[in-house]
Amino acid sequence: MGRSRGGLSTKIHAVVDALGNPLRFDLTGGEAHDCVQGFNILKNMKLTRKQVLADRAYDTNAIRTFLKEQQAYR
Repeated sequence: MGRSRGGLSTKIHAVVDALGNPLRFDLTGGEAHDCVQGFNILKNMKLTRKQVLADRAYDTNAIRTFLKEQQAYR
């Protein structure tokens, strides 16, 4: 549990396959930045020739650069 503007909360950051089956996930406090956790989850995955779809909260230059280096489709 983490403290955010709305009080105590928890965030679930997940990577799923095309069928919605979970591949990896991370639980953080509500105050954690989405883009930091997203980068940490993605950097341990092989994404070559994979398609990546993500929420706007994960749209950072670091993640975009990483996906380009991995030759992943955005």
